[in-house]
Amino acid sequence: MAKDYYKTLGVDKTASDEEIKRAFRKLAKQYHPDVNKEEGAQEKFKEIGEAYAILSDPEKRRQYDQFGSAAFDGSQGGGFSGFGGGFSGFGFEDIDLGDIFEQFMGGTFSSRKKNNRRQTKGADASVHINLDFEEAIYGTEKEFSINIKDTCPDCNGEGGHNKKTCSACNGRGRIVQEQRTFLGVFQTETTCSKCNGTGTTFENLCKTCHGKGVIDKKKNLKVRVPRGVDDNDQLRMSGKASAGLNGGPNGDVYIEFSVKPHPIYERDKSDIYMKVPVTITEAILGAKKEINTIQGRVKIEIPSGTQNGDKVKLRGKGIDDEKLNKKGDTYLIYNVIIPTKLDKIQKKLIKELNDTELDNEEAFIKFNKYNK
Repeated sequence: MAKDYYKTLGVDKTASDEEIKRAFRKLAKQYHPDVNKEEGAQEKFKEIGEAYAILSDPEKRRQYDQFGSAAFDGSQGGGFSGFGGGFSGFGFEDIDLGDIFEQFMGGTFSSRKKNNRRQTKGADASVHINLDFEEAIYGTEKEFSINIKDTCPDCNGEGGHNKKTCSACNGRGRIVQEQRTFLGVFQTETTCSKCNGTGTTFENLCKTCHGKGVIDKKKNLKVRVPRGVDDNDQLRMSGKASAGLNGGPNGDVYIEFSVKPHPIYERDKSDIYMKVPVTITEAILGAKKEINTIQGRVKIEIPSGTQNGDKVKLRGKGIDDEKLNKKGDTYLIYNVIIPTKLDKIQKKLIKELNDTELDNEEAFIKFNKYNK
């Protein structure tokens, strides 16, 4: 009979390789004879394996889509010969069953075993540093402390003294065995429990780190904060965090900055905005002033007739951003202040001024024309 492998795995014909793999894993766990003792479970498990052997292979899947299961029956020279003799012609030996069988065989089967001796990077660390506004724009140096795992100084990270080859695994770090199942003969491996996969043991464990190779340590560090750091900016200090395993590199320290606001200056990236209070007479008659920018004192000239909200740009007087290698600008926003407290003399002068013609500006002319 023609076999519907897609139906067997419960997937559509357009299913991706990953969807087919997930479906196979789910059904294999459900119908594995070591778990499912119901009648027909073993036969169902064989059907699932046959379907996956076909659909997981791009070339065999193409042939199946074109010719159906007849392309793989006995008359075509291949065939599915059962679990006892293996999936002949299907390339079943290439199927990754490791993560499935680990759950049913106590973790002993593995087609890809982790190498416990490989180099592993140490854990990273994160730090939050608060900066004053001036520290952020001019740069500074900050000290801070972090808790890390450092290489044990007594054993140089080895975990013990007088190293020797593990007698249980002969230095391989794994115990390899052969196991006969209804699927055939499988070669299984487990991490050597005596050396924990390292392939070596010690005559004496290190008393300082108790065999771990690392110790807890509080580490003091200094960081140079570059000019122009902004709020929420991050900086990485490479290799300053916890020690790696088996000679692996140290982790990194990631620093995040918080910048306090300034009472006068407002920042927009590399630019500075500053409100400059102006009296009525300065706005009307004009004036000259000296003001402080973040790049030092400068002289400015307020033109006569200055209006509230007028903006002036001081080129190159903004933040010297070290990251971008450029200087921003400073923008002055004139804020004409209306006095709320006047003495008798001031009130008299204002009344005399009011008696003069002050509504000859274009804005007044337009307004008065339509407000009669």
